[in-house]
Amino acid sequence: MKISLQFPTVALAMAAALLSGCAAIRPATVVDINLATLNDFHGYIEASKFNYTDAGGEARSELAGGIDTIAAALKAWRREDHELLLVGAGDLIGASPAISSMWADETTLGALNLLGLNVTSVGNHEFDAGRAELLRQQKGGCASPRPDKACKFTPVYPGAKFQYLAANVVDMVTKKPFLPAYRIEEAHGVKIGFIGAVLKDTADAVLASGIAGLQFEDEAQAINRVLPELREQGVNVFVVLIHQGGRTTAALNQPDCPNLQGEIVDVVKRLDPAIRVIVSGHSHKGYLCRVDGRLVTQAETAGHVMSRIRLRVDKASNTLLDSSARNEVMTQNRHAADPAMAAYLANVRQRSAEVLAKPVARLAVGRVGRTEADDIDESAVGDLVADSMLHAAKSFGAQIAFMNRGGLRNDLLAGADNMATLGQLQMVLPFGNTLDVMNLTGAQLRALLEEQFLQGRNVTRGMLQSSDGFTYQWDPKQPGGQRVVPGSLLLHGVRVEDGASYRVVTNHFLSEGGDYFPTFARGTNRAPTSIRDIDALAAYLAQRDRDGKPAGSAVSAGRIQRLK
Repeated sequence: MKISLQFPTVALAMAAALLSGCAAIRPATVVDINLATLNDFHGYIEASKFNYTDAGGEARSELAGGIDTIAAALKAWRREDHELLLVGAGDLIGASPAISSMWADETTLGALNLLGLNVTSVGNHEFDAGRAELLRQQKGGCASPRPDKACKFTPVYPGAKFQYLAANVVDMVTKKPFLPAYRIEEAHGVKIGFIGAVLKDTADAVLASGIAGLQFEDEAQAINRVLPELREQGVNVFVVLIHQGGRTTAALNQPDCPNLQGEIVDVVKRLDPAIRVIVSGHSHKGYLCRVDGRLVTQAETAGHVMSRIRLRVDKASNTLLDSSARNEVMTQNRHAADPAMAAYLANVRQRSAEVLAKPVARLAVGRVGRTEADDIDESAVGDLVADSMLHAAKSFGAQIAFMNRGGLRNDLLAGADNMATLGQLQMVLPFGNTLDVMNLTGAQLRALLEEQFLQGRNVTRGMLQSSDGFTYQWDPKQPGGQRVVPGSLLLHGVRVEDGASYRVVTNHFLSEGGDYFPTFARGTNRAPTSIRDIDALAAYLAQRDRDGKPAGSAVSAGRIQRLK
Protein backbone atom coordinates (compact mmCIF):
# COMPACT_ATOMS: atom_id res chain seq x y z
CA MET A 1 0.00 0.00 0.00
CA LYS A 2 1.39 3.35 -1.06
CA ILE A 3 1.46 6.18 1.39
CA SER A 4 0.64 9.51 -0.22
CA LEU A 5 3.14 12.33 0.31
CA GLN A 6 0.65 15.02 -0.69
CA PHE A 7 -0.51 15.95 2.79
CA PRO A 8 2.95 16.33 4.30
CA THR A 9 4.00 18.44 1.29
CA VAL A 10 1.02 20.74 1.65
CA ALA A 11 1.53 20.95 5.39
CA LEU A 12 5.16 21.89 4.93
CA ALA A 13 4.22 24.55 2.39
CA MET A 14 1.61 26.02 4.74
CA ALA A 15 4.07 26.05 7.61
CA ALA A 16 6.66 27.79 5.46
CA ALA A 17 4.11 30.40 4.42
CA LEU A 18 3.13 31.00 8.01
CA LEU A 19 6.75 31.42 9.07
CA SER A 20 7.35 33.80 6.16
CA GLY A 21 4.29 35.83 7.13
CA CYS A 22 5.45 36.03 10.74
CA ALA A 23 8.82 37.34 9.60
CA ALA A 24 7.09 40.06 7.58
CA ILE A 25 4.85 41.19 10.42
CA ARG A 26 5.83 44.67 11.53
CA PRO A 27 6.59 45.14 15.22
CA ALA A 28 3.74 46.82 17.08
CA THR A 29 5.97 49.79 17.88
CA VAL A 30 6.60 50.62 14.20
CA VAL A 31 4.17 53.09 12.59
CA ASP A 32 3.89 54.90 9.25
CA ILE A 33 3.59 58.70 9.21
CA ASN A 34 2.13 60.02 5.96
CA LEU A 35 2.86 63.49 4.60
CA ALA A 36 1.44 65.31 1.59
CA THR A 37 3.45 68.28 0.37
CA LEU A 38 3.01 71.40 -1.76
CA ASN A 39 5.55 73.94 -2.94
CA ASP A 40 5.45 76.97 -5.26
CA PHE A 41 1.67 76.91 -5.46
CA HIS A 42 1.70 80.64 -6.36
CA GLY A 43 -2.02 81.11 -5.85
CA TYR A 44 -3.05 78.78 -8.68
CA ILE A 45 -6.39 77.91 -7.15
CA GLU A 46 -7.72 76.96 -10.60
CA ALA A 47 -6.44 74.07 -12.72
CA SER A 48 -3.97 74.91 -15.50
CA LYS A 49 -2.10 73.15 -18.32
CA PHE A 50 0.76 70.90 -17.21
CA ASN A 51 3.37 69.56 -19.63
CA TYR A 52 5.74 66.90 -18.34
CA THR A 53 7.62 63.69 -19.12
CA ASP A 54 6.69 60.62 -17.12
CA ALA A 55 9.02 57.94 -15.78
CA GLY A 56 8.57 55.95 -18.99
CA GLY A 57 9.90 58.86 -21.05
CA GLU A 58 6.51 59.70 -22.55
CA ALA A 59 5.63 63.38 -23.04
CA ARG A 60 2.28 64.29 -21.51
CA SER A 61 0.08 67.37 -21.42
CA GLU A 62 -3.04 67.67 -19.31
CA LEU A 63 -5.11 69.98 -17.18
CA ALA A 64 -3.91 69.54 -13.62
CA GLY A 65 -4.13 71.09 -10.18
CA GLY A 66 -6.71 73.47 -8.75
CA ILE A 67 -7.87 73.55 -5.15
CA ASP A 68 -10.89 71.41 -5.94
CA THR A 69 -8.69 68.64 -7.36
CA ILE A 70 -6.22 68.88 -4.48
CA ALA A 71 -9.03 68.83 -1.91
CA ALA A 72 -10.52 65.72 -3.51
CA ALA A 73 -7.17 63.94 -3.43
CA LEU A 74 -6.54 64.87 0.19
CA LYS A 75 -10.00 63.69 1.19
CA ALA A 76 -9.25 60.29 -0.36
CA TRP A 77 -5.79 60.07 1.21
CA ARG A 78 -7.15 60.99 4.62
CA ARG A 79 -9.58 58.10 4.39
CA GLU A 80 -6.47 55.91 4.20
CA ASP A 81 -4.79 57.76 7.08
CA HIS A 82 -6.85 60.24 9.06
CA GLU A 83 -3.67 61.60 10.69
CA LEU A 84 -2.02 62.58 7.38
CA LEU A 85 -0.12 65.87 7.62
CA LEU A 86 -0.20 68.48 4.84
CA VAL A 87 2.98 70.62 4.71
CA GLY A 88 4.53 73.17 2.35
CA ALA A 89 7.88 74.48 1.18
CA GLY A 90 7.15 78.12 0.40
CA ASP A 91 5.87 80.41 -2.38
CA LEU A 92 2.34 79.19 -1.80
CA ILE A 93 1.30 82.78 -2.52
CA GLY A 94 2.84 85.58 -4.58
CA ALA A 95 3.31 85.88 -8.36
CA SER A 96 -0.28 84.65 -8.43
CA PRO A 97 -2.98 84.66 -11.11
CA ALA A 98 -5.48 87.48 -10.94
CA ILE A 99 -8.11 85.37 -9.16
CA SER A 100 -5.75 85.37 -6.17
CA SER A 101 -3.56 88.47 -6.55
CA MET A 102 -6.50 90.86 -6.91
CA TRP A 103 -7.60 89.83 -3.39
CA ALA A 104 -4.13 90.13 -1.80
CA ASP A 105 -3.92 86.31 -2.05
CA GLU A 106 -6.57 85.99 0.67
CA THR A 107 -8.55 83.61 -1.53
CA THR A 108 -5.56 81.28 -1.69
CA LEU A 109 -4.88 81.54 2.03
CA GLY A 110 -8.53 80.72 2.69
CA ALA A 111 -8.26 77.69 0.41
CA LEU A 112 -5.11 76.49 2.20
CA ASN A 113 -7.02 76.77 5.48
CA LEU A 114 -9.79 74.62 4.05
CA LEU A 115 -7.25 72.09 2.76
CA GLY A 116 -6.02 71.67 6.34
CA LEU A 117 -2.45 72.82 5.73
CA ASN A 118 -0.51 72.25 8.96
CA VAL A 119 2.72 74.15 8.39
CA THR A 120 4.93 75.60 5.66
CA SER A 121 8.22 77.37 5.26
CA VAL A 122 8.11 80.84 3.80
CA GLY A 123 9.39 81.39 0.29
CA ASN A 124 10.85 84.54 -1.22
CA HIS A 125 7.44 85.43 -2.70
CA GLU A 126 5.82 85.47 0.73
CA PHE A 127 7.88 88.65 1.22
CA ASP A 128 6.70 90.32 -2.02
CA ALA A 129 4.56 92.87 -0.18
CA GLY A 130 6.93 93.19 2.77
CA ARG A 131 7.31 91.83 6.28
CA ALA A 132 4.30 93.69 7.70
CA GLU A 133 1.98 92.22 5.09
CA LEU A 134 3.33 88.72 5.68
CA LEU A 135 2.58 89.05 9.39
CA ARG A 136 -0.93 90.28 8.56
CA GLN A 137 -1.47 87.31 6.28
CA GLN A 138 -0.36 85.03 9.11
CA LYS A 139 -2.27 86.66 11.96
CA GLY A 140 -5.23 88.32 10.19
CA GLY A 141 -6.56 91.85 10.05
CA CYS A 142 -6.98 94.56 7.43
CA ALA A 143 -4.11 97.00 8.13
CA SER A 144 -2.28 96.43 4.86
CA PRO A 145 0.10 98.27 2.51
CA ARG A 146 -2.35 97.14 -0.20
CA PRO A 147 -5.63 98.69 0.98
CA ASP A 148 -7.11 98.36 -2.50
CA LYS A 149 -6.86 94.54 -2.22
CA ALA A 150 -6.85 93.57 1.46
CA CYS A 151 -10.15 92.57 3.06
CA LYS A 152 -12.02 93.10 -0.19
CA PHE A 153 -13.00 89.45 -0.66
CA THR A 154 -14.38 89.27 2.88
CA PRO A 155 -14.84 92.26 5.22
CA VAL A 156 -12.61 90.65 7.84
CA TYR A 157 -9.58 88.53 6.99
CA PRO A 158 -9.11 85.99 9.82
CA GLY A 159 -5.51 84.96 9.08
CA ALA A 160 -3.82 81.67 8.24
CA LYS A 161 -4.70 78.67 10.39
CA PHE A 162 -1.34 77.10 9.47
CA GLN A 163 2.06 78.29 10.69
CA TYR A 164 4.75 79.94 8.57
CA LEU A 165 8.32 78.92 9.51
CA ALA A 166 11.70 80.58 8.89
CA ALA A 167 14.64 79.41 10.99
CA ASN A 168 17.12 81.51 9.03
CA VAL A 169 15.24 84.84 8.94
CA VAL A 170 16.34 86.90 11.94
CA ASP A 171 15.09 90.24 13.22
CA MET A 172 18.24 92.37 13.43
CA VAL A 173 16.92 94.28 16.45
CA THR A 174 15.72 91.38 18.64
CA LYS A 175 18.26 88.87 17.23
CA LYS A 176 15.45 86.32 17.25
CA PRO A 177 13.77 84.51 14.36
CA PHE A 178 11.25 86.76 12.60
CA LEU A 179 8.91 83.74 12.43
CA PRO A 180 9.05 80.48 14.39
CA ALA A 181 11.97 78.30 13.35
CA TYR A 182 10.02 75.06 13.78
CA ARG A 183 6.72 73.49 14.68
CA ILE A 184 6.10 70.15 16.35
CA GLU A 185 3.24 68.08 14.94
CA GLU A 186 2.13 64.72 16.29
CA ALA A 187 0.79 61.79 14.27
CA HIS A 188 0.24 58.19 15.39
CA GLY A 189 1.84 59.01 18.73
CA VAL A 190 5.07 60.32 17.17
CA LYS A 191 6.36 63.90 17.48
CA ILE A 192 7.75 65.26 14.20
CA GLY A 193 9.80 68.43 14.19
CA PHE A 194 9.21 70.47 11.03
CA ILE A 195 11.98 73.03 10.52
CA GLY A 196 11.49 75.80 7.95
CA ALA A 197 13.98 77.87 5.97
CA VAL A 198 14.11 80.06 2.88
CA LEU A 199 16.98 80.64 0.46
CA LYS A 200 19.57 82.90 2.04
CA ASP A 201 19.62 85.10 -1.09
CA THR A 202 16.00 86.17 -0.59
CA ALA A 203 17.09 89.76 0.06
CA ASP A 204 18.26 90.00 -3.56
CA ALA A 205 14.94 88.76 -4.91
CA VAL A 206 12.41 90.94 -3.06
CA LEU A 207 11.73 94.60 -2.38
CA ALA A 208 14.52 95.86 -0.14
CA SER A 209 12.37 98.31 1.80
CA GLY A 210 9.83 95.58 2.55
CA ILE A 211 12.37 93.44 4.43
CA ALA A 212 14.29 96.24 6.18
CA GLY A 213 15.63 95.00 9.51
CA LEU A 214 15.63 91.33 8.52
CA GLN A 215 18.73 89.21 8.02
CA PHE A 216 18.67 86.05 5.90
CA GLU A 217 21.24 83.60 7.26
CA ASP A 218 22.86 80.43 5.96
CA GLU A 219 20.15 77.80 5.63
CA ALA A 220 22.01 74.73 6.94
CA GLN A 221 23.52 76.50 9.94
CA ALA A 222 20.16 77.91 11.01
CA ILE A 223 18.43 74.54 10.65
CA ASN A 224 21.10 72.66 12.60
CA ARG A 225 20.97 75.26 15.36
CA VAL A 226 17.44 74.31 16.46
CA LEU A 227 17.96 70.55 16.83
CA PRO A 228 19.01 70.63 20.52
CA GLU A 229 15.88 72.60 21.40
CA LEU A 230 13.71 70.08 19.59
CA ARG A 231 15.44 67.13 21.27
CA GLU A 232 14.77 68.69 24.67
CA GLN A 233 11.06 68.42 23.80
CA GLY A 234 11.32 64.74 22.98
CA VAL A 235 11.56 65.14 19.20
CA ASN A 236 13.91 62.86 17.32
CA VAL A 237 12.23 62.73 13.90
CA PHE A 238 12.98 65.80 11.80
CA VAL A 239 11.66 67.04 8.44
CA VAL A 240 13.11 70.14 6.80
CA LEU A 241 10.77 72.35 4.76
CA ILE A 242 13.07 74.58 2.73
CA HIS A 243 12.42 77.01 -0.08
CA GLN A 244 15.58 76.21 -2.00
CA GLY A 245 15.86 73.78 -4.87
CA GLY A 246 17.77 71.97 -7.53
CA ARG A 247 17.38 70.24 -10.86
CA THR A 248 17.77 66.79 -12.34
CA THR A 249 17.38 64.97 -15.63
CA ALA A 250 15.24 62.34 -13.92
CA ALA A 251 11.48 62.22 -14.45
CA LEU A 252 9.38 63.90 -11.76
CA ASN A 253 8.11 60.53 -10.48
CA GLN A 254 11.34 58.52 -10.77
CA PRO A 255 12.17 57.22 -7.27
CA ASP A 256 15.56 57.73 -5.65
CA CYS A 257 17.12 59.76 -8.48
CA PRO A 258 20.88 59.98 -7.82
CA ASN A 259 21.85 63.02 -9.89
CA LEU A 260 20.32 66.04 -8.19
CA GLN A 261 22.24 69.27 -8.81
CA GLY A 262 21.91 72.87 -7.67
CA GLU A 263 22.03 74.91 -4.49
CA ILE A 264 19.92 72.51 -2.45
CA VAL A 265 22.62 69.83 -2.67
CA ASP A 266 25.19 71.90 -0.76
CA VAL A 267 22.60 72.73 1.90
CA VAL A 268 21.62 69.08 2.36
CA LYS A 269 25.23 67.90 2.61
CA ARG A 270 25.81 70.28 5.53
CA LEU A 271 22.74 69.31 7.55
CA ASP A 272 23.04 67.37 10.79
CA PRO A 273 23.10 63.60 10.09
CA ALA A 274 19.91 63.20 12.12
CA ILE A 275 17.97 65.05 9.41
CA ARG A 276 16.97 62.44 6.83
CA VAL A 277 14.04 64.04 4.95
CA ILE A 278 14.05 67.37 3.10
CA VAL A 279 11.05 68.87 1.29
CA SER A 280 12.36 71.51 -1.13
CA GLY A 281 10.99 74.16 -3.48
CA HIS A 282 11.91 77.28 -5.46
CA SER A 283 13.23 75.66 -8.66
CA HIS A 284 9.79 74.50 -9.86
CA LYS A 285 11.07 71.01 -10.63
CA GLY A 286 9.57 67.69 -9.67
CA TYR A 287 11.97 65.13 -8.26
CA LEU A 288 12.39 62.32 -5.73
CA CYS A 289 16.13 62.17 -5.10
CA ARG A 290 18.71 60.92 -2.63
CA VAL A 291 21.64 63.05 -1.49
CA ASP A 292 24.08 61.17 0.74
CA GLY A 293 21.24 58.76 1.48
CA ARG A 294 18.79 61.49 2.50
CA LEU A 295 15.41 61.83 0.80
CA VAL A 296 15.01 65.17 -1.04
CA THR A 297 11.69 65.90 -2.77
CA GLN A 298 10.02 68.66 -4.75
CA ALA A 299 6.54 68.78 -6.31
CA GLU A 300 6.78 71.00 -9.40
CA THR A 301 4.66 74.21 -9.22
CA ALA A 302 1.11 75.60 -9.45
CA GLY A 303 -0.39 72.60 -7.66
CA HIS A 304 0.18 70.37 -10.68
CA VAL A 305 1.91 67.75 -8.53
CA MET A 306 1.88 66.72 -4.88
CA SER A 307 4.54 64.68 -3.13
CA ARG A 308 3.40 61.85 -0.84
CA ILE A 309 6.03 60.92 1.73
CA ARG A 310 5.99 57.95 4.11
CA LEU A 311 8.07 58.00 7.28
CA ARG A 312 8.47 54.61 8.99
CA VAL A 313 9.17 55.24 12.67
CA ASP A 314 9.94 52.99 15.62
CA LYS A 315 8.04 54.52 18.52
CA ALA A 316 9.94 52.47 21.08
CA SER A 317 13.31 53.98 20.13
CA ASN A 318 11.85 57.21 18.69
CA THR A 319 13.86 56.77 15.51
CA LEU A 320 13.19 57.09 11.80
CA LEU A 321 13.74 53.68 10.23
CA ASP A 322 12.99 54.46 6.61
CA SER A 323 11.48 57.04 4.27
CA SER A 324 10.05 56.85 0.79
CA ALA A 325 8.13 59.15 -1.54
CA ARG A 326 6.19 59.39 -4.76
CA ASN A 327 5.01 62.32 -6.85
CA GLU A 328 1.42 62.26 -8.07
CA VAL A 329 0.09 64.48 -10.85
CA MET A 330 -3.10 66.19 -9.71
CA THR A 331 -5.22 64.97 -12.62
CA GLN A 332 -8.80 66.17 -12.82
CA ASN A 333 -11.71 63.98 -11.63
CA ARG A 334 -9.59 61.16 -10.25
CA HIS A 335 -11.22 61.35 -6.83
CA ALA A 336 -14.70 62.16 -5.61
CA ALA A 337 -15.24 65.90 -5.20
CA ASP A 338 -15.02 67.73 -1.88
CA PRO A 339 -18.33 69.69 -1.78
CA ALA A 340 -17.03 72.37 0.60
CA MET A 341 -14.04 73.22 -1.60
CA ALA A 342 -16.09 73.06 -4.80
CA ALA A 343 -18.50 75.60 -3.32
CA TYR A 344 -15.63 77.82 -2.16
CA LEU A 345 -14.01 77.84 -5.60
CA ALA A 346 -17.34 78.59 -7.30
CA ASN A 347 -17.80 81.61 -5.03
CA VAL A 348 -14.28 82.90 -5.72
CA ARG A 349 -14.78 82.52 -9.46
CA GLN A 350 -18.12 84.31 -9.42
CA ARG A 351 -16.84 87.22 -7.30
CA SER A 352 -13.66 87.54 -9.34
CA ALA A 353 -15.36 87.34 -12.73
CA GLU A 354 -17.42 90.43 -11.95
CA VAL A 355 -14.21 92.47 -11.72
CA LEU A 356 -11.87 90.66 -14.10
CA ALA A 357 -14.27 90.62 -17.04
CA LYS A 358 -14.10 94.40 -17.35
CA PRO A 359 -12.86 95.22 -20.89
CA VAL A 360 -9.78 97.45 -21.13
CA ALA A 361 -8.84 97.87 -24.79
CA ARG A 362 -8.48 96.16 -28.13
CA LEU A 363 -5.04 94.78 -29.01
CA ALA A 364 -3.45 94.63 -32.44
CA VAL A 365 -3.08 90.85 -32.08
CA GLY A 366 -4.76 88.13 -30.09
CA ARG A 367 -1.60 87.07 -28.22
CA VAL A 368 1.37 89.15 -27.11
CA GLY A 369 3.89 86.56 -25.95
CA ARG A 370 6.61 86.39 -23.31
CA THR A 371 9.01 84.20 -25.29
CA GLU A 372 9.79 83.33 -28.88
CA ALA A 373 11.61 80.25 -30.11
CA ASP A 374 14.35 82.24 -31.83
CA ASP A 375 14.66 85.05 -29.29
CA ILE A 376 15.36 84.49 -25.59
CA ASP A 377 16.53 88.07 -24.96
CA GLU A 378 13.50 90.15 -25.83
CA SER A 379 9.78 89.43 -25.85
CA ALA A 380 6.79 91.09 -27.41
CA VAL A 381 5.03 91.49 -24.07
CA GLY A 382 8.25 92.89 -22.57
CA ASP A 383 8.35 95.54 -25.28
CA LEU A 384 4.71 96.39 -24.67
CA VAL A 385 4.99 96.73 -20.89
CA ALA A 386 8.18 98.83 -21.15
CA ASP A 387 6.45 101.14 -23.63
CA SER A 388 3.49 101.53 -21.27
CA MET A 389 5.82 102.44 -18.40
CA LEU A 390 7.54 105.08 -20.50
CA HIS A 391 4.18 106.49 -21.57
CA ALA A 392 3.01 106.70 -17.95
CA ALA A 393 6.18 108.46 -16.76
CA LYS A 394 6.54 111.01 -19.59
CA SER A 395 5.38 113.80 -17.27
CA PHE A 396 8.30 112.91 -14.97
CA GLY A 397 10.75 113.39 -17.84
CA ALA A 398 11.33 109.69 -18.52
CA GLN A 399 13.31 108.85 -21.67
CA ILE A 400 13.94 105.11 -21.20
CA ALA A 401 11.96 102.36 -19.46
CA PHE A 402 13.21 98.99 -18.21
CA MET A 403 11.13 95.98 -17.12
CA ASN A 404 12.43 92.74 -15.57
CA ARG A 405 11.42 89.54 -17.32
CA GLY A 406 10.67 87.88 -13.98
CA GLY A 407 7.89 90.40 -13.39
CA LEU A 408 6.09 89.28 -16.56
CA ARG A 409 4.22 86.17 -15.46
CA ASN A 410 2.14 85.26 -18.52
CA ASP A 411 1.40 86.10 -22.13
CA LEU A 412 -1.12 88.86 -22.72
CA LEU A 413 -4.10 87.18 -24.33
CA ALA A 414 -7.14 88.83 -25.84
CA GLY A 415 -10.65 87.56 -26.36
CA ALA A 416 -13.19 88.20 -29.06
CA ASP A 417 -12.33 91.12 -31.35
CA ASN A 418 -8.88 91.14 -29.69
CA MET A 419 -10.40 92.78 -26.61
CA ALA A 420 -8.22 92.42 -23.49
CA THR A 421 -9.84 92.41 -20.05
CA LEU A 422 -8.53 93.55 -16.69
CA GLY A 423 -8.12 89.92 -15.67
CA GLN A 424 -5.89 89.24 -18.66
CA LEU A 425 -3.72 92.22 -17.76
CA GLN A 426 -3.41 91.02 -14.20
CA MET A 427 -2.23 87.64 -15.44
CA VAL A 428 0.76 89.47 -16.93
CA LEU A 429 1.44 91.87 -14.04
CA PRO A 430 0.20 90.36 -10.75
CA PHE A 431 2.57 92.18 -8.39
CA GLY A 432 1.09 95.67 -8.57
CA ASN A 433 4.51 97.37 -8.51
CA THR A 434 4.61 101.14 -8.62
CA LEU A 435 6.93 103.02 -10.98
CA ASP A 436 10.01 105.03 -9.96
CA VAL A 437 11.93 107.53 -12.08
CA MET A 438 15.65 108.30 -11.67
CA ASN A 439 18.69 109.66 -13.46
CA LEU A 440 21.42 107.31 -14.69
CA THR A 441 24.52 108.30 -16.62
CA GLY A 442 25.44 106.66 -19.90
CA ALA A 443 28.22 104.81 -18.09
CA GLN A 444 25.71 103.54 -15.53
CA LEU A 445 23.41 102.36 -18.32
CA ARG A 446 26.25 100.29 -19.76
CA ALA A 447 27.05 98.90 -16.30
CA LEU A 448 23.37 98.07 -15.83
CA LEU A 449 23.23 96.12 -19.06
CA GLU A 450 26.45 94.26 -18.22
CA GLU A 451 24.81 93.11 -14.98
CA GLN A 452 22.46 91.02 -17.11
CA PHE A 453 25.36 88.69 -17.97
CA LEU A 454 27.16 88.38 -14.64
CA GLN A 455 26.61 84.92 -13.21
CA GLY A 456 26.54 83.82 -9.59
CA ARG A 457 24.75 81.71 -7.01
CA ASN A 458 20.97 81.83 -7.46
CA VAL A 459 21.25 84.51 -10.15
CA THR A 460 18.22 84.32 -12.44
CA ARG A 461 17.97 87.90 -13.71
CA GLY A 462 16.91 87.44 -17.30
CA MET A 463 17.31 90.22 -19.83
CA LEU A 464 15.87 93.64 -19.10
CA GLN A 465 13.07 94.59 -21.46
CA SER A 466 13.49 98.12 -22.83
CA SER A 467 11.22 100.77 -24.29
CA ASP A 468 10.88 102.05 -27.84
CA GLY A 469 13.88 104.04 -29.08
CA PHE A 470 16.52 102.40 -26.87
CA THR A 471 18.65 99.79 -28.65
CA TYR A 472 22.00 98.07 -28.22
CA GLN A 473 24.06 95.06 -29.30
CA TRP A 474 25.78 92.41 -27.22
CA ASP A 475 28.33 89.74 -28.00
CA PRO A 476 27.96 86.35 -26.26
CA LYS A 477 31.56 85.46 -27.16
CA GLN A 478 32.96 88.15 -24.88
CA PRO A 479 33.56 87.59 -21.14
CA GLY A 480 31.08 88.76 -18.54
CA GLY A 481 31.40 92.48 -17.95
CA GLN A 482 32.45 93.16 -21.55
CA ARG A 483 29.54 91.90 -23.61
CA VAL A 484 27.79 95.17 -24.51
CA VAL A 485 29.27 96.23 -27.85
CA PRO A 486 31.05 99.60 -27.42
CA GLY A 487 29.22 102.43 -29.10
CA SER A 488 26.08 100.36 -29.77
CA LEU A 489 23.86 102.02 -27.15
CA LEU A 490 21.49 104.31 -29.01
CA LEU A 491 18.55 106.44 -27.91
CA HIS A 492 16.40 107.30 -30.90
CA GLY A 493 19.40 106.69 -33.12
CA VAL A 494 21.75 108.96 -31.14
CA ARG A 495 24.73 107.41 -29.37
CA VAL A 496 24.46 107.27 -25.57
CA GLU A 497 27.36 109.17 -24.01
CA ASP A 498 29.04 107.97 -20.79
CA GLY A 499 29.02 111.41 -19.17
CA ALA A 500 25.49 112.38 -20.13
CA SER A 501 22.50 111.92 -17.81
CA TYR A 502 19.35 110.08 -18.82
CA ARG A 503 15.94 109.89 -17.15
CA VAL A 504 14.93 106.26 -16.57
CA VAL A 505 11.71 104.70 -15.28
CA THR A 506 11.43 101.20 -13.84
CA ASN A 507 9.34 99.37 -11.29
CA HIS A 508 9.99 99.92 -7.60
CA PHE A 509 11.37 96.42 -7.14
CA LEU A 510 14.14 97.04 -9.68
CA SER A 511 14.73 100.61 -8.52
CA GLU A 512 15.87 99.28 -5.15
CA GLY A 513 18.38 96.95 -6.82
CA GLY A 514 16.16 93.88 -7.00
CA ASP A 515 16.85 90.91 -9.29
CA TYR A 516 20.59 91.52 -8.79
CA PHE A 517 20.66 94.89 -10.59
CA PRO A 518 22.45 97.09 -8.01
CA THR A 519 23.06 99.95 -10.47
CA PHE A 520 19.38 100.93 -10.28
CA ALA A 521 19.84 101.66 -6.56
CA ARG A 522 22.56 104.21 -7.44
CA GLY A 523 20.25 106.36 -9.53
CA THR A 524 19.94 110.04 -8.57
CA ASN A 525 17.09 112.58 -8.55
CA ARG A 526 14.71 109.78 -7.74
CA ALA A 527 10.96 110.34 -7.99
CA PRO A 528 8.31 107.83 -6.94
CA THR A 529 5.34 108.20 -9.30
CA SER A 530 2.78 106.17 -7.28
CA ILE A 531 1.58 104.80 -10.64
CA ARG A 532 1.05 101.03 -10.60
CA ASP A 533 2.47 99.05 -13.51
CA ILE A 534 -0.89 97.48 -14.32
CA ASP A 535 -2.59 100.89 -14.35
CA ALA A 536 0.12 102.18 -16.69
CA LEU A 537 -0.45 99.24 -19.03
CA ALA A 538 -4.23 99.65 -18.98
CA ALA A 539 -4.02 103.39 -19.68
CA TYR A 540 -1.54 102.89 -22.52
CA LEU A 541 -3.62 100.20 -24.20
CA ALA A 542 -6.79 102.29 -23.85
CA GLN A 543 -5.10 105.37 -25.32
CA ARG A 544 -3.73 103.44 -28.29
CA ASP A 545 -7.17 101.92 -28.88
CA ARG A 546 -8.84 105.36 -28.78
CA ASP A 547 -6.24 106.66 -31.24
CA GLY A 548 -7.12 103.87 -33.64
CA LYS A 549 -3.67 102.27 -33.29
CA PRO A 550 -4.13 99.23 -31.03
CA ALA A 551 -0.90 98.21 -29.30
CA GLY A 552 0.80 94.83 -29.19
CA SER A 553 2.71 92.62 -31.57
CA ALA A 554 3.12 88.92 -32.16
CA VAL A 555 6.92 89.30 -32.33
CA SER A 556 9.48 91.40 -30.50
CA ALA A 557 10.72 94.69 -31.94
CA GLY A 558 14.42 93.81 -32.14
CA ARG A 559 15.63 96.37 -29.63
CA ILE A 560 18.19 93.93 -28.20
CA GLN A 561 20.51 92.61 -30.91
CA ARG A 562 22.68 89.57 -30.20
CA LEU A 563 25.74 89.17 -32.42
CA LYS A 564 26.29 85.77 -33.98
